[in-house]
Amino acid sequence: MKTPIVILNFKTYIESSGENALNLAKDLESAAIESGINMAAAPQTTDIFRISQETDIPILAQHIDPVSPGGHTGSNLIDSMIESGISGTLLNHSEKRMGIADIDEVVKYSKEKDIFSVICTNNIETSVAVATLNPEFVAVEPPELIGSGIPVSQAEPEIVEGTVSKVKKINKKIDVLCGAGISTGDDMRAALDLGASGVLLASGIVLSDNPKDALLDLVSKI
Repeated sequence: MKTPIVILNFKTYIESSGENALNLAKDLESAAIESGINMAAAPQTTDIFRISQETDIPILAQHIDPVSPGGHTGSNLIDSMIESGISGTLLNHSEKRMGIADIDEVVKYSKEKDIFSVICTNNIETSVAVATLNPEFVAVEPPELIGSGIPVSQAEPEIVEGTVSKVKKINKKIDVLCGAGISTGDDMRAALDLGASGVLLASGIVLSDNPKDALLDLVSKI
């Protein structure tokens, strides 16, 4: 994936569900084309196929379960998600925690299926642990700042800087993303200056009055 990158987590907001999800994805695609910055969507499972059919943006699953085809009612099967149109997946978001063994299994599945994985972490230590699994991205997000409007890149820059430094010592090919409270051009510029390769964000864009304008502002200082 080309960096810098903006990954927008749609979560389960009404503003990013169903028809709203498609409109948001189109805003994301339009902002990406206009700015030249790579942008990707992580919509709810029910919206993936339609978005994949009506846009050309990279799509991530919000979660994949470590299961193979068979009797796993309620699980997100990687094969089905790929057929629906994903090219990557979030894993271990603070709202959907996973055990390290399960993360490892899904990362291996992802590599076998040629999709990329973004492992979310809450601190430097966890970032170091998951970096040994060799995902394509580690996204560090202190949970207390998620949805707070207080950007981690400015409130706790040492977490971003420390994560970048230690993850790169394990595997230079892993890109570190910055999450939690990111919403403005200053936030993203600060994240990149600290060594991050992009941002993972949600409510600052999803709940804005004009998502496309908010996205263009986000990348305006790159």
